[in-house]
Amino acid sequence: MQTLLVLYMVKYLLLPEHIGGVVGLQWIQGALYDGKQGQPLASAIFGDYSSLVYLTPIAGGLIADRFLGRRVTLIFGAVVMAIGHFLMAFEGLFLFALLSLIVGVGLFKGNIASQVGELYGPKDLRRAMAFQIFYIAINVSVILAPLISGTLGEKVGWHYGFGTAGVVMVAGLFLYLKAGPWLPAENRAEQKAASSAGMNYAVMLGTAAVVVVVLRLLAPSVAAISAAGISGQVGFGVAMGLLAAVGAADRPRLLALLLLIPILALSMLTNQEIFNAYLVWADEQFQLTFFGTTLPTSYMITIDAALSFSMLAAVALFWKWRSDKGAWEPDEIGKMIIGSFFVIAGGLCLWFAATTQGSGKIGLFWPVMFHLFNSIGFSHIMPVSLALFTKVAPRAIVATVVGIYYLTFFTANKTVGIIGGWYSTMDTPSFWLVHVATAAAGLVGFVLFKMLVGKRLEQEA
Repeated sequence: MQTLLVLYMVKYLLLPEHIGGVVGLQWIQGALYDGKQGQPLASAIFGDYSSLVYLTPIAGGLIADRFLGRRVTLIFGAVVMAIGHFLMAFEGLFLFALLSLIVGVGLFKGNIASQVGELYGPKDLRRAMAFQIFYIAINVSVILAPLISGTLGEKVGWHYGFGTAGVVMVAGLFLYLKAGPWLPAENRAEQKAASSAGMNYAVMLGTAAVVVVVLRLLAPSVAAISAAGISGQVGFGVAMGLLAAVGAADRPRLLALLLLIPILALSMLTNQEIFNAYLVWADEQFQLTFFGTTLPTSYMITIDAALSFSMLAAVALFWKWRSDKGAWEPDEIGKMIIGSFFVIAGGLCLWFAATTQGSGKIGLFWPVMFHLFNSIGFSHIMPVSLALFTKVAPRAIVATVVGIYYLTFFTANKTVGIIGGWYSTMDTPSFWLVHVATAAAGLVGFVLFKMLVGKRLEQEA
C-alpha cells in the first residue's frame, strides 16, 4: 500500500477533478497543510501517515500490556488494518482509510514481534532463528508486494492494488487464528506487573499531554514548531513523556538514546525518501520502457528490497567472517559511521544521475547504484542501532525502549514529508544534494556521539 500511496495521490487523487470527492480532504488541506496542492500536498500527507504508523505502536504496546493482552490487541489491529486497506478502494473515504491503517498498525506492529519472542525461552538458541525467519518473511513480502499490488494498481486500476492488500491482510489474519494452538498462553497478571516495572505510565501520558498543549499554543508564533505539524508535536511530547516516566537511575541512558534518534533520522532521510519524492521522480524521468513494455514505477521498490535483503545478509556475513578470523571489528557506533559513508555515496549517485540527465530519460545504472550503496549503508545503521538500543536499555523497560526506537522512523518520515515537498519547486540536483547533506550531518552526529557519549554508554550498558 505504501508503495502505491504517493503515486496514487500525485497521479489521481489530488488532481482538481478528484480531490473534491474525498470527504474532509479540502478542509484538512487548508487547516493543516497551508493550502498545499499536488506533489507537495502528497508529500506532506505521506510524511504524516508514514510517521504516525511508527508512533502508534507505543500506544498499542501499552493497550496490550495493561488492558487487552497481546493476542486480542493484535487481532483487533489486523481487523482494523484490513478495513483500512478495503476503504482505500473508495476514494471518498481516503482519510478514513489512512486513519484505520494508523490505528491498526499501532495495535499490530509491536505485538506481533513480541509474540515471536515469546515462542521460546530467553536461553533457547532457536529464539534468534525465529526472528531471522520473521524478518526474512517481511523482506520477501516487500520484494513481492510491488510486483502484485504495484502492477494491479498502476496497470489495471488503483483500487485493485489497494483491494489486493486488503485480501492478503484478511488471509494473514486467518492464518494467525489458525496458528492459535501453537502460540504460548498469556499470563495477564505477569504482563501487567512487567509493564509497570521501571515506567510510570500516568506520568508519561500526563507529561506528553502537557508538552503537546504547550507546543500547540506556541506553534502560531514559532515557525519551527509550526513546521513540525501536529504529528511532530505529538512525537516530541511522547519522547518527553517517556523521559519523565522512567526512574532517575535509568534516565541518563534513556536520554542518550533519545539524543541518538535525530542523528539516526538524519542518516535515514535518503532511504525513507524512496517511498516519496523518489518514486515521483522515477515515474517522470526514469527509462522504464523495455522492448515496448513500460514497467510500473513501483518495481523500483522491488529492486531496493532485493538489494536490501542481499546486503543485510552480506554485511552480516562479512563482519562474522572478520570476527572468526580475530580481525578488528568496530562497535555499534563505529559501524554506523561506516554506514553513513555509503549513504552519502548513494545520495551522490542520485545527484550525478540528475546532473547528467540531458534531454532524455535517466537510465537505471545510477539509480541501481544508489540502491546498492544505500542498502549497504542501511545494513550498517538500522539493525546495528536496534541492537545498541536493546543492549543499553534498562532491563525493566526493554520493550518500551524498542517502542522508543520506532521514534527514529517517526522523525525520519515526518522530515521526509516536509523535505519531499520541495521536489516540485527545487531543481533536482539540488534536491538530492540536500539529502547528501543530511547524510553528512548524520555522519558528523555519529562521530560526536561516539566521542562525547559512546564510551560512557558502553560502561553503563
